[in-house]
Amino acid sequence: MEFIIKSFKEFTIHELYEILQLRSEIFVVEQDCVYQDIDFKDQKSLHVFSRKNNKIVSYTRIFKPGDYFKNASIGRVLVLASERKFGYGHDVMKAAINAIENHFKTNIITISAQEYLKKFYEVHHFTQVGNGYLEDGIPHIEMIRELR
Repeated sequence: MEFIIKSFKEFTIHELYEILQLRSEIFVVEQDCVYQDIDFKDQKSLHVFSRKNNKIVSYTRIFKPGDYFKNASIGRVLVLASERKFGYGHDVMKAAINAIENHFKTNIITISAQEYLKKFYEVHHFTQVGNGYLEDGIPHIEMIRELR
């Protein structure tokens, strides 16, 4: 699967609309969580996504150190529900990690992970830091990836 990396300014209006629709579909509707997805952080981030049959099937956004956490970070990781069985979640995580290493020249990454996905992120060498907490009513944990 080929991944596309774009800044906010590089999006076409159709790409932006499709991504915002997907984020709403998954993080608001599917997870039954009322929260403000449009948070003015998209303008700071790089967006990593893939297409299949001309439709976005996986997406995440990445931040350079200091823009979200002290370290570089990954957020809003999603895979279209009908495509999850193909392992695209792991593919988008690998693409995001590579993008951080290439664009931001670091391999220290912090994420705010939904607690139930802990094992998924551990596959990508993230480890839990501290205790869990609620974010938008959903249990989360802070995780860090630091490979030397």
